[in-house]
Amino acid sequence: MKPDVAILQSKRKLRIRFIIPGFPTFNIYSTIAKYTTALGPLLVASTAAQKPGWDVEIIDENNFHGHAPKGQYGHPDHNYLQETRPADVVAFYGGLSSTTPRLYELAAFYDAQKVITIAGGQHFFGETIAESLNQHLDYLILGEGEQTICELMDAFANGESTDQIKGLAYQDENKVVITEERPPLSVDEIAMLPLPDFSLLRNAHMSLYPVSWERGCGMNCEFCTVKSKVRCPPPEYLASQIISLHERFGAKIFFIVDDLFGQKRELALEFCQKIKEYQDLIKVKFHFTVQIRLDKAHDQELLVAMRAANVQVLAIGYESPIPEELESMNKCLRPEDMIKNTDLYHKAGFLVHGMFIFGYPALPGQEFLMSAKERGNTFIKFIRKAKIDTVQILLPVPLPGTELTTRLENQSRIFDRKHIGWEYYDGNFQLFEPDAPLSAFETQNEAKDLMKRFYRWTSILSIGGSILTFPMLIFSVFNMKKGWPRWYLKWRNAIWRFIGWRLFRQWQNNRNLDMFVEKLKNVTH
Repeated sequence: MKPDVAILQSKRKLRIRFIIPGFPTFNIYSTIAKYTTALGPLLVASTAAQKPGWDVEIIDENNFHGHAPKGQYGHPDHNYLQETRPADVVAFYGGLSSTTPRLYELAAFYDAQKVITIAGGQHFFGETIAESLNQHLDYLILGEGEQTICELMDAFANGESTDQIKGLAYQDENKVVITEERPPLSVDEIAMLPLPDFSLLRNAHMSLYPVSWERGCGMNCEFCTVKSKVRCPPPEYLASQIISLHERFGAKIFFIVDDLFGQKRELALEFCQKIKEYQDLIKVKFHFTVQIRLDKAHDQELLVAMRAANVQVLAIGYESPIPEELESMNKCLRPEDMIKNTDLYHKAGFLVHGMFIFGYPALPGQEFLMSAKERGNTFIKFIRKAKIDTVQILLPVPLPGTELTTRLENQSRIFDRKHIGWEYYDGNFQLFEPDAPLSAFETQNEAKDLMKRFYRWTSILSIGGSILTFPMLIFSVFNMKKGWPRWYLKWRNAIWRFIGWRLFRQWQNNRNLDMFVEKLKNVTH
């Protein structure tokens, strides 16, 4: 049943709490998550904060450093939060399928407190809508949420019906109701949104600030749900976020979360010039990480502008060095071209973070037989030949709403979520029956071994070697000019590989991995 919005009428000032659910257990993202946050809920909350008569706050369970009592995995005690600052409405971030069980757990708690519960994010698509509405959620926001959340808040405050609000799903008399689809925000509408307000985060420690500019993606990858038309406001929209964050919080390290930086080339050049001029004016250096396509390596003008703006790290979706897998993903790439383009990025002075998917399923009728070990060797040879600085190697995830999920469901290959639930949908676990001759265990273990082959404890020896050779750099002017970049790269990568080894070792020792292996035995017989 729809909630009784009249329960809010006795309140003078209402409070809405946005919650980013914590990871179900330690994973390879847990450490960095303590110093950054998800941008999507922050954008929606910042818009909600413009509504008069409302108090808005954000709780990021992965980045909560307050004095509230902590529960399992360090998550804040929501009973304590509700006692000290009771919320009338809570809105959950459902952008990560792996945090869905925690989201449902919190929804049950707040529902028992007679609080209106809302959720939004990429997870809510198709069959997950009915499932989620049966988990103590009153409303689901489908699609971009800035306009929908404001209309919902108005309806709650005024005791009005929510039936005419676009982009909603709810239950009425045990039937799922989905209202008219809300079109994506236009470029002009995006440009008019308030700047993301990081002060809404309660008890968070921030050092890596996510910012955004473009929405949508021009690619058509089978495993991804982001396929809407690219909408890019003027460069001032992004530059204003960065300047404001630096002035308010002293922010210097930024991650531009857009899927592909530079999709709108002329606007990207203009942004780089603006942010370079600002850094020159205040005599400070920022550090930017962006996601970008490999083919942009040939655009020397863009690369020079990016380096001048202090873009330092490029996160690139290589996905796979195996042509057959690239074809299955609908990626128009060739491994030999990927290596050449990576070399161009390195020559331009960028550090490259490579993102890969191991064990991608072949298309129907595609003749492709390769063992897990052969695939692993192909991956590691490619990574070494391309000299990629850091890597992320994940397993394919059949996320709600993707073409990959539809294909695997039609083939009845996805493991029953009664046995292997949403908490494992983070890319670290094998979630479906792989192609022959692979087995689920082989695929799981080979992906794990690939990370172990890249991130090694012996990197600490390279760190020591770099420290010992540094004095020679100091006493040689020639080496300071020519050898410094090479020395720094070796030293920096050795540190990151050692950190990666520590994180991966901690994840391997996690009980959750052992539990998954036992469940995998049950579903694979």
